[in-house]
Amino acid sequence: MNDNSEVQDEVAERIGALLDLCKQKNIMIATAESCTGGLIAATLTEVPGSSAVVDRGFVTYSNGAKSDLLGVPADMIERNGAVSSEVAGAMAEGALARADADITIAVTGVAGPDGGTDLKPVGLVWFGCAASWAPTFVHKTVFPDHGRAFIRQATVMTAIEILTETAKLAPDRQAEPEVEAED
Repeated sequence: MNDNSEVQDEVAERIGALLDLCKQKNIMIATAESCTGGLIAATLTEVPGSSAVVDRGFVTYSNGAKSDLLGVPADMIERNGAVSSEVAGAMAEGALARADADITIAVTGVAGPDGGTDLKPVGLVWFGCAASWAPTFVHKTVFPDHGRAFIRQATVMTAIEILTETAKLAPDRQAEPEVEAED
Protein backbone atom coordinates (compact mmCIF):
# COMPACT_ATOMS: atom_id res chain seq x y z
CA MET A 1 0.00 0.00 0.00
CA ASN A 2 1.44 3.39 -0.88
CA ASP A 3 1.49 6.39 1.43
CA ASN A 4 -1.24 8.20 -0.52
CA SER A 5 -3.78 5.40 -0.18
CA GLU A 6 -2.97 5.10 3.55
CA VAL A 7 -3.63 8.83 3.94
CA GLN A 8 -6.88 8.52 1.97
CA ASP A 9 -7.97 5.62 4.18
CA GLU A 10 -7.21 7.65 7.31
CA VAL A 11 -9.15 10.65 5.96
CA ALA A 12 -12.12 8.44 5.07
CA GLU A 13 -12.02 6.83 8.53
CA ARG A 14 -11.98 10.20 10.33
CA ILE A 15 -14.79 11.60 8.21
CA GLY A 16 -16.83 8.44 8.66
CA ALA A 17 -16.40 8.68 12.43
CA LEU A 18 -17.48 12.34 12.42
CA LEU A 19 -20.54 11.66 10.28
CA ASP A 20 -21.52 8.66 12.41
CA LEU A 21 -21.18 10.75 15.58
CA CYS A 22 -23.32 13.51 14.10
CA LYS A 23 -25.98 11.01 13.01
CA GLN A 24 -25.97 9.46 16.48
CA LYS A 25 -26.35 12.85 18.17
CA ASN A 26 -28.72 14.29 15.55
CA ILE A 27 -26.32 17.13 14.63
CA MET A 28 -26.25 19.06 11.35
CA ILE A 29 -23.00 20.65 10.05
CA ALA A 30 -22.35 23.76 7.96
CA THR A 31 -19.02 25.10 6.74
CA ALA A 32 -17.82 28.66 6.07
CA GLU A 33 -14.67 28.56 4.00
CA SER A 34 -12.23 31.10 2.65
CA CYS A 35 -8.75 29.66 2.03
CA THR A 36 -10.10 26.16 1.35
CA GLY A 37 -12.68 27.35 -1.18
CA GLY A 38 -15.23 24.64 -0.31
CA LEU A 39 -12.76 21.79 0.14
CA ILE A 40 -14.04 20.95 3.63
CA ALA A 41 -17.63 20.64 2.41
CA ALA A 42 -16.48 18.69 -0.64
CA THR A 43 -14.48 16.29 1.53
CA LEU A 44 -17.41 15.73 3.89
CA THR A 45 -19.85 15.14 1.04
CA GLU A 46 -17.62 12.61 -0.70
CA VAL A 47 -18.96 10.09 1.81
CA PRO A 48 -22.26 8.44 0.86
CA GLY A 49 -25.00 9.32 3.33
CA SER A 50 -23.39 12.61 4.35
CA SER A 51 -26.56 14.46 3.37
CA ALA A 52 -28.05 13.23 6.65
CA VAL A 53 -25.73 15.57 8.58
CA VAL A 54 -24.29 18.17 6.18
CA ASP A 55 -26.62 21.13 5.65
CA ARG A 56 -24.56 23.48 3.49
CA GLY A 57 -21.25 25.13 2.81
CA PHE A 58 -20.55 28.82 2.36
CA VAL A 59 -17.58 29.64 0.12
CA THR A 60 -16.65 33.17 1.15
CA TYR A 61 -13.33 33.71 -0.57
CA SER A 62 -13.67 37.48 -0.91
CA ASN A 63 -14.17 39.99 1.87
CA GLY A 64 -17.46 41.02 0.27
CA ALA A 65 -18.70 37.43 0.37
CA LYS A 66 -17.83 37.19 4.07
CA SER A 67 -20.00 40.25 4.71
CA ASP A 68 -22.80 39.46 2.24
CA LEU A 69 -23.25 35.75 2.99
CA LEU A 70 -22.18 35.51 6.64
CA GLY A 71 -22.80 39.00 8.00
CA VAL A 72 -19.17 39.63 8.98
CA PRO A 73 -18.98 43.39 9.52
CA ALA A 74 -16.87 45.10 6.84
CA ASP A 75 -15.27 47.32 9.50
CA MET A 76 -14.17 44.19 11.41
CA ILE A 77 -12.41 42.91 8.29
CA GLU A 78 -10.89 46.37 7.68
CA ARG A 79 -9.70 46.65 11.29
CA ASN A 80 -8.35 43.11 11.81
CA GLY A 81 -7.83 41.73 8.31
CA ALA A 82 -9.70 38.82 6.77
CA VAL A 83 -7.18 36.41 8.28
CA SER A 84 -7.84 37.00 11.98
CA SER A 85 -9.38 35.40 15.03
CA GLU A 86 -12.19 37.95 15.01
CA VAL A 87 -13.19 37.20 11.42
CA ALA A 88 -12.94 33.41 11.89
CA GLY A 89 -15.28 33.60 14.90
CA ALA A 90 -17.70 35.91 13.10
CA MET A 91 -17.73 33.60 10.06
CA ALA A 92 -18.60 30.60 12.24
CA GLU A 93 -21.35 32.51 14.05
CA GLY A 94 -22.71 33.89 10.78
CA ALA A 95 -22.91 30.40 9.30
CA LEU A 96 -24.66 29.09 12.41
CA ALA A 97 -27.23 31.89 12.20
CA ARG A 98 -27.85 31.36 8.46
CA ALA A 99 -27.88 27.57 8.17
CA ASP A 100 -30.07 24.79 9.45
CA ALA A 101 -27.09 23.52 11.40
CA ASP A 102 -26.08 22.85 14.99
CA ILE A 103 -22.33 23.19 14.46
CA THR A 104 -20.22 25.19 12.03
CA ILE A 105 -16.56 25.33 11.15
CA ALA A 106 -15.04 28.42 9.55
CA VAL A 107 -11.56 28.83 8.09
CA THR A 108 -9.66 31.86 6.90
CA GLY A 109 -5.96 31.83 6.16
CA VAL A 110 -3.01 32.30 3.85
CA ALA A 111 -2.61 29.22 1.67
CA GLY A 112 0.11 30.74 -0.52
CA PRO A 113 2.24 30.74 -2.42
CA ASP A 114 1.84 34.52 -2.17
CA GLY A 115 0.13 36.80 0.31
CA GLY A 116 2.15 36.04 3.40
CA THR A 117 3.68 38.71 5.64
CA ASP A 118 5.82 38.63 8.76
CA LEU A 119 2.68 38.89 10.92
CA LYS A 120 0.54 36.61 8.73
CA PRO A 121 2.86 34.09 7.05
CA VAL A 122 1.92 31.56 4.40
CA GLY A 123 0.46 28.62 6.33
CA LEU A 124 -1.41 30.72 8.92
CA VAL A 125 -5.00 29.54 9.31
CA TRP A 126 -7.62 30.69 11.81
CA PHE A 127 -10.41 28.23 12.60
CA GLY A 128 -13.71 29.32 14.11
CA CYS A 129 -16.20 26.85 15.52
CA ALA A 130 -19.72 27.75 16.60
CA ALA A 131 -22.17 25.27 18.10
CA SER A 132 -25.66 25.59 19.48
CA TRP A 133 -24.52 24.00 22.78
CA ALA A 134 -21.24 25.80 23.42
CA PRO A 135 -19.55 29.20 23.16
CA THR A 136 -17.80 30.01 19.89
CA PHE A 137 -14.08 29.42 19.94
CA VAL A 138 -11.19 30.13 17.60
CA HIS A 139 -7.96 28.27 17.02
CA LYS A 140 -4.80 29.40 15.24
CA THR A 141 -2.45 27.09 13.38
CA VAL A 142 0.61 27.88 11.29
CA PHE A 143 1.18 24.95 8.97
CA PRO A 144 4.61 24.40 7.40
CA ASP A 145 4.82 26.00 3.96
CA HIS A 146 4.96 22.79 1.95
CA GLY A 147 2.86 24.33 -0.79
CA ARG A 148 -0.71 25.45 -1.28
CA ALA A 149 -2.19 21.96 -1.66
CA PHE A 150 -0.55 20.79 1.57
CA ILE A 151 -1.82 23.78 3.55
CA ARG A 152 -5.36 23.39 2.23
CA GLN A 153 -5.43 19.63 2.94
CA ALA A 154 -3.95 20.12 6.43
CA THR A 155 -6.66 22.74 7.05
CA VAL A 156 -9.36 20.24 6.04
CA MET A 157 -7.99 17.60 8.42
CA THR A 158 -7.75 20.06 11.30
CA ALA A 159 -11.31 21.21 10.62
CA ILE A 160 -12.51 17.58 10.76
CA GLU A 161 -10.71 17.15 14.12
CA ILE A 162 -12.25 20.33 15.54
CA LEU A 163 -15.73 19.33 14.37
CA THR A 164 -15.31 15.84 15.85
CA GLU A 165 -14.07 17.04 19.24
CA THR A 166 -16.81 19.67 19.46
CA ALA A 167 -19.52 17.21 18.39
CA LYS A 168 -18.42 14.84 21.17
CA LEU A 169 -19.43 17.56 23.64
CA ALA A 170 -22.94 17.89 22.23
CA PRO A 171 -25.83 16.70 24.34
CA ASP A 172 -27.71 13.73 22.93
CA ARG A 173 -30.71 15.13 21.11
CA GLN A 174 -32.46 11.99 20.00
CA ALA A 175 -36.21 11.97 20.10
CA GLU A 176 -37.57 10.78 23.42
CA PRO A 177 -39.71 7.65 23.22
CA GLU A 178 -43.39 8.40 23.55
CA VAL A 179 -44.92 7.40 26.85
CA GLU A 180 -48.33 5.84 26.61
CA ALA A 181 -50.96 7.71 28.57
CA GLU A 182 -52.78 5.76 31.21
CA ASP A 183 -56.54 5.62 30.98
